[in-house]
Amino acid sequence: MVTRGEQMLALRRQRMATSPPFLRGGFRPFFFGGPAWAVVALVLWLAAFGGAIDLPSAMDPLTWHRHEMLFGFVGAVICGFLLTAIPNWTGRLPIAGGPLAALFALWLAARLAVLFSAVTGAEPAAILDAGFYVVLAGLAGREVLAAKNRNQPAVGLVLLLGAANAADHAAAAGLLADTDLGIRAAIGIVVLMISLIGGRIVPSFTRNWMARQGIRERLPVQPARFDLAVLGVTALALLGWVVAPDEIAAGIGLLAAGLLQAARLARWGGLRSARDPLVFVLHAGYAWISLGLALLAASILEPAVPRSAAIHALTAGAMGTMILAVMTRATLGHTGRELSASIPTAGIYVLVTIGAALRVAASLDLLNYTLGLEIAGLAWGGAFILFLAVYGPMLLRAHVSDPRR
Repeated sequence: MVTRGEQMLALRRQRMATSPPFLRGGFRPFFFGGPAWAVVALVLWLAAFGGAIDLPSAMDPLTWHRHEMLFGFVGAVICGFLLTAIPNWTGRLPIAGGPLAALFALWLAARLAVLFSAVTGAEPAAILDAGFYVVLAGLAGREVLAAKNRNQPAVGLVLLLGAANAADHAAAAGLLADTDLGIRAAIGIVVLMISLIGGRIVPSFTRNWMARQGIRERLPVQPARFDLAVLGVTALALLGWVVAPDEIAAGIGLLAAGLLQAARLARWGGLRSARDPLVFVLHAGYAWISLGLALLAASILEPAVPRSAAIHALTAGAMGTMILAVMTRATLGHTGRELSASIPTAGIYVLVTIGAALRVAASLDLLNYTLGLEIAGLAWGGAFILFLAVYGPMLLRAHVSDPRR
């Protein structure tokens, strides 16, 4: 007798076999759609900032920009990563075909609804937008629970991100006195995600690379008690900042978290991997967390330090760099290509680093603000345009071993 589980497995295999390549893994549509939306949102924001256009959103331009970069762009990549990582965590087949297309359509509908919410209404936009995270958490939770896997915290963070999304919509509608609560919560959640997942993949990939190079001394190790302590301090510090962003205690906690994150990163021996951009960029991206937390602490303890510098170190720096590091590596690996950084790939990493550094420098008044903002936007956006040019065809085509390719 065929069990329901066996029937579902057969159905998924059929979907994988009959679906177009673009729908044979979560990384494909979301690693394409997320960066494409980042470029579109950045262009629209710069145009609105310069007075060239009026956005048709119920949100003001700055609120829309922050919302879309966090919940639209970053959220899409988180979705693509989770749907790709979960089969590795659980041993189950990936979500593909019609269900994946429906999830991607929901994400895209939410983006358009928020952009045109002045016309279509703020409430439908909020329902679609927050609903995407509820659906994603449901899909991810089903897979993790069915396999009795230990990665339930990742699913919980997705639900929290959906709650932060809803809070940001409520604030934009004037329902919350603290208009930045949802944004602060989202930044804190994503930084914690990078700390949690990055703490596994950065030392693991670095160790693997060192082993291939014949390096046998001081190899990075997987998370231990020290790493758990760093995660705990970081989570508490970020929670304190979300709840009481101007309190001295929050600043002290963030400073401690930043220093501990720097010590954690130093234990992974990143400088020894500088010869391989595909590995080294993971360390560079993670370093932005320590710098961003330190700048955030400084903005509380010394008001002369602008908070926007810290926010962009954590978003344009940590999130932007780690997203590109993960997307390039995962796309190469999951499409059957060699894990090697080409010259264009190295260019992607250089551009995102320059863009993030200039954006932080502009906030710190180290260069002309408007000029710095424009050049930073061109460099940072250029990194994602280059990603789409180089990796877009890989995402659209079948695995290199597929005879139908």
